[in-house]
Amino acid sequence: MPLSFFLGANFTIAFNSMVFAVLWICCGLISSSNAGQSNDLSVWKAELKKDAIASGISEATFDYAIADFTPIERIIKLDRNQPEFTQTLDHYLTKRVTNAKIVRARELLEKHKVVLAQISKYYEVQPRFIVTLWGLETNFGSYLGKYVVPHALATLAYDGRRGTFFRKELLNALQILDEGHISLGDMKGGWAGAFGQAQFLPSSFLNYAQDWDKDGRKDVWANEQDVFASIAFYLSSAGWRDDLTWGRQVLIPDGQDFSNLVKNKKRMTLREWEALGVRNLDGSLLPKRNLTARIVTASDSTLAFLAYSNFDSILKWNRSIYFAASVGRLSDALR
Repeated sequence: MPLSFFLGANFTIAFNSMVFAVLWICCGLISSSNAGQSNDLSVWKAELKKDAIASGISEATFDYAIADFTPIERIIKLDRNQPEFTQTLDHYLTKRVTNAKIVRARELLEKHKVVLAQISKYYEVQPRFIVTLWGLETNFGSYLGKYVVPHALATLAYDGRRGTFFRKELLNALQILDEGHISLGDMKGGWAGAFGQAQFLPSSFLNYAQDWDKDGRKDVWANEQDVFASIAFYLSSAGWRDDLTWGRQVLIPDGQDFSNLVKNKKRMTLREWEALGVRNLDGSLLPKRNLTARIVTASDSTLAFLAYSNFDSILKWNRSIYFAASVGRLSDALR
């Protein structure tokens, strides 16, 4: 039987009134919370607009790009679950460097060999590394991303986990729009705001994008020559040496603890590493050229690499050891 049968009608009326009041208060709190979030976003936009105009971006460009912005929840989830955070190195390499990608990379290396040779000579970066980065970033230009770049960057800037960094990149993206390099509708990219066939962040575009064919545009979206030259210039600016490869996968002797050397990024000559028992994968001695290198490992893998200075240049492109190792593996397949 219902509780009202025992307690009487007057109690039921009072009880129902109390429930209604509680629900009304809760709804009010939820409404206030939503209003507060909306107000926070409005305040954030207003402050951002002041900074944008102060940095030389027109009010029209800002309103055109940001006025209807609301945070994209999918991007927040992706930021919290990046492959480097959720996959082992071995699994990551298997997924990223497939036989199909190797075959395609070889085909495109041959197809574009003339312009790649010219760009390689000018910027002093080997063609195989240009094609490798192109392939790993956008599958050779076949997928550029689906998110409107300013909205992706604004989401990450507003979220706050790396707000300062993405706020700067957002202002750079607005500058690119303001200068007329591309329209907002065409400025699509990945969830973290990188765009074009090389997946440049806005700051990288402003600093490194190249107009190789001299047509007056730094077109990293559709012009493969500009894409190749931009990749090469980035690596060159990051200290790339074309007389070196990236490094090599090696064997570390059983029972040898290199953890402190890895942690401290200790650089030694190949002869010194060899004296400690480090060998090529087939067990042979390291190259005769007495280069300087450091050991790189991942806590979730038994793989070990001797990394030359070019490895550190790759890390300036993308700070993930996983990504740098994938560059090494794919580029080795193109030798």
